[in-house]
Amino acid sequence: MEQTKSFVITISRQLGCGGAYIGQQLAKEMNVFFADREIINMAAKELSTWEENLESREEKTLSFWHSLKKANPQSRGVHMAPVSPILEFTDDELFAVESDIIKRIASEGSAIIIGRCGFDVLRQHPNHVSIFMHANREFRNELLQKSYNLSLEDAEKMIEKSDKERAVYCKTFTGKDWADARNYDISIDTSKMGIDKTVEFIMNYLKLNPIFKIK
Repeated sequence: MEQTKSFVITISRQLGCGGAYIGQQLAKEMNVFFADREIINMAAKELSTWEENLESREEKTLSFWHSLKKANPQSRGVHMAPVSPILEFTDDELFAVESDIIKRIASEGSAIIIGRCGFDVLRQHPNHVSIFMHANREFRNELLQKSYNLSLEDAEKMIEKSDKERAVYCKTFTGKDWADARNYDISIDTSKMGIDKTVEFIMNYLKLNPIFKIK
């Protein structure tokens, strides 16, 4: 499809609802840049660290004790476990770097951007559509079990952990409720529509949206 002007789509998603895959399929359909792993790569270069160090910090905040140790490494009188080498930058520094990268990507041309509070980072972008994807627990469990060869118990634990971390991350840096549909232009239950139909639904929405002028 041909677009007459650049735009950006941000996708916030629950773990196990297929959000990243749907984003990839949309990028292929529209022939635009897909930004997910690339953000980690660029942020790692700017922070002079390994990509692996960022992966464990993506869309989550450090514990209180790790944050305190990072802020005051010479603190006395408080016993703390040794801090991992990955704590060479703060949550604020990582968020600021990734936000700058997201804005840069959006300024350079059309793109689909996954996660990292992109819905709020690009709230002032004139041609921006924000999407939140969620799904019921059964659908998410099944997708994670198949994708990562997990037991049901392990899939449940991953979901619980991810939901809590992403909610805290979003609240910390935007002051907003990550799962509040009012933060987004579209909120979609992928377990009701299915992965492929969700892609089709979004494409139809974009055709009707005047900011895209898809022809």
